[in-house]
Amino acid sequence: MSNLVVISFPEEQLAFEMRAELVKLQKEYLIDMEDVVVVTKDAAGKVKLHQAVSLTSMGAIGGGFWGMLIGMLFLNPLLGAAVGAGAGALSGKLTDIGVNDQFMKELASHFKPGCSAVFVLVRKATNDKVLDALHSFQGKGKVLQTSLTKVEEAELRKVIEGDGE
Repeated sequence: MSNLVVISFPEEQLAFEMRAELVKLQKEYLIDMEDVVVVTKDAAGKVKLHQAVSLTSMGAIGGGFWGMLIGMLFLNPLLGAAVGAGAGALSGKLTDIGVNDQFMKELASHFKPGCSAVFVLVRKATNDKVLDALHSFQGKGKVLQTSLTKVEEAELRKVIEGDGE
């Protein structure tokens, strides 16, 4: 079962920095993330989701490959690749994996302009090492929501919000 963690920041770049740190930790096998998304709200009040992986482009690549393969069977691989890429891109655009996009947009609609948040869906983590690596964010953010246990959430709040220190 995955756990959802949402951390907000008063500045956009802090959310991107935290996502980069989490990706680094994933490469070190200290955390296994199902999804990590940065959500920003600009000065005009527009909410934007910054997905780690573009499903539209991934769909286009996969669709192009399969379309070309099927096109080869019918002696027209270029037409097959074009149709497959278009279908794959459309399929990728309509696909929603990980954290629900509507949920993220709804929560971010309450942010002040210029703020951001990191939405992380964690499969598993080496908690003590991950929290140690996130100490550089101490006092810079606020834990908005989690599905962690009360003890784990308290430890996370201590690191991110600086509570009790």
